[in-house]
Amino acid sequence: MNSNYVIDRIRGFIKYMPLLNQLVKRDIKVRYRKSFLGMLWTVLNPLMMMGVMTIVFSTLFESNIENFPVYFLTGNLIFAFNSEATQQALSSIIGNSLLIKKIYVPKYLFPVSRVVSCLVNFFFSFIALLIVMIVTKAKFYITILLIPLPILALLLFTIGLSLLLSSITVFFRDIGHFYGVFILAWNYLTPVFYPVTILPERFRWIVNFNPLYHYITYFRLLVRDGVFPSFELNLYCFGMGIAMLIIGVAIFWKKQDRFILYI
Repeated sequence: MNSNYVIDRIRGFIKYMPLLNQLVKRDIKVRYRKSFLGMLWTVLNPLMMMGVMTIVFSTLFESNIENFPVYFLTGNLIFAFNSEATQQALSSIIGNSLLIKKIYVPKYLFPVSRVVSCLVNFFFSFIALLIVMIVTKAKFYITILLIPLPILALLLFTIGLSLLLSSITVFFRDIGHFYGVFILAWNYLTPVFYPVTILPERFRWIVNFNPLYHYITYFRLLVRDGVFPSFELNLYCFGMGIAMLIIGVAIFWKKQDRFILYI
């Protein structure tokens, strides 16, 4: 791989940006087709989830977590974006098999479009967080303006993981069934609705090994605590995002020519 090869790939991506835009619009329209409230669900859903989780867990953790609704939403928005995007991207190649067989389309556009459509939903869901912060009289810190940083790092990680999963699923369809269970376990191993301090010291390494824990921590520090994350946390989040993106792209690029034989 040389500089000319990379430049050609970038030019190719720019060339197909209009198609990516149409795929994202299609994904959003299909998701809310025949829905009376439409995209309003992107705001209502996290609010209702927050209400349920607050009722169930706020009493349990009220001495450990200040302003539980904001704590929960800041974690849930990050985790929900990653899990929803990767689950949708998982079957994106198989789901577009008819189109892939008929005309030439860069195959990476399909999983990427799913991630971008989920990113659009994330920004609408962020409105729910702002509403909860206003209602609960949470402080608004200037650091909230820096939230594009953790979102960018998480986006790199999610795109890389989505490319990896979508390429593997073409050859091993059972991944789709296994991943749903994996997401459930991942959710419970991520401090979304509970404080990490309740975990015994001997199990803390599991949480520290969890990439989403660090992305959620980054997001919470900016939004909830008004603190700019340390250099080490920035290095980890962006380093993990770039590393996953490189792995995902490399595997996807290596396997994509064989997709046509299995879809």
